[in-house]
Parts: sequence; C-alpha cells; structure tokens
Amino acid sequence: MKDITMYFDFISPYAWLGFQAQPEALKGISHQVHYKPVLFGALLKHHGQLGPAEIPAKRDWTYRQVQWLAQQQGTDLQMPAAHPFNPLALLRLAVASQADGLPNRFVTEKIFQHVWCTGADAADGERLVALNAQLALAQDPQSAQVKQQLQSWTQEAMALGVFGVPSWVVDGKVFWGQDALPMLRAYLLGDDWFNGPGWHGVSDIEVGIRRQG
Repeated sequence: MKDITMYFDFISPYAWLGFQAQPEALKGISHQVHYKPVLFGALLKHHGQLGPAEIPAKRDWTYRQVQWLAQQQGTDLQMPAAHPFNPLALLRLAVASQADGLPNRFVTEKIFQHVWCTGADAADGERLVALNAQLALAQDPQSAQVKQQLQSWTQEAMALGVFGVPSWVVDGKVFWGQDALPMLRAYLLGDDWFNGPGWHGVSDIEVGIRRQG
C-alpha cells in the first residue's frame, strides 16, 4: 500500500477539483491518502510568487477555466461571493476536526463544499459558526496547538518542495495540480519513465537567463 499526502488549501478551486477527481484517478491502486491543510499564501511568500487571483488577467482566466473544468469533470463548482478570501478559519477547522490534526475525507469535503458549492461568502461569520457546529470538532480551532499544527504542515510542505496546491507527495516525489493526477497514477502503477532522465535530469538543465526584478 502506498502512503500519499495531499497538501491543499480550501482557497484553491483547483484543490477542490483535484479532491473530487482523486478517487477515480487512484482507482484500483492500493493506497492511503493523508489530507494536510496548508496556508497557500505562506507557500507563495516562501517561493516569491503571486497567486493566480493576484494578477488581474490571470484571475479572470482562472475563474473561467475552473468553471469549465468543473463542467467537464462533472463536479459542482460555484464561485464564492468573494475570492480570494482569508482561509485561515477554514484551515483551522480542518486541523481541529481530529486530535492528530489530520482531517478525514468527509470533513475535508464538507469544508470544500462550504466554499465551492453554494456561491455564498466562504468567510461569512454566521456561515462559519454553522459549519463549526456540523463538524463535531476534537480540538478548539483557536487553540495554540491547532495554530501550530497548521504551521507545521505548511513548513513540512515547503521542506518537501511543495510550491502550490493541490499537491500530492509520495516517496518524496511532488505531483502538483489536479492535472497531475494521471502522472501520479502512472507512477503508482510502476511506469519506468520515472526512473529515467525525464524525472531525474531536469535539475541539470542550466538557467540561461534570469529576469531582473
């Protein structure tokens, strides 16, 4: 059985799409998925990036594309009333749902649906209170322990080379984006390509020019 970790942030529509597509992508493969919430904004800062929603033209394209992808995939996706939003409360709810800070698939799906299946404001206080009441939390989401665990998952992801969400990590290999699921499946099925230069040789490619800031 393969242990796979999915690093995600509820702020990402691609994470929702990947979460929904994952069971079919891994069908027939003996595996266990561990769900680890991370703060996407911290990953972006660590790697010196802007998020898709922080670049106006890219923001418009992203929202168009994810709705088209959802329609193609057969996944319910309704843009929330405001995006981007502060996902901290939702991430802490996920961590607080279990004593070990690892939300199960049911809890993870409930929170994703709160964001991506209603068209409402994901950060609305009354909605967050109602969501909290549905989840039967094992910890206080405002506790220092929960905050530290979320930070720990985020730092762990950075150390593994995760730079975006969703990302799946198995055997130290990072597979980024919902469109990497076929690649992940191929690896888990033993495709020999992953033993060759296509995977291992990319770090040997020289940087020809660096853009000045």
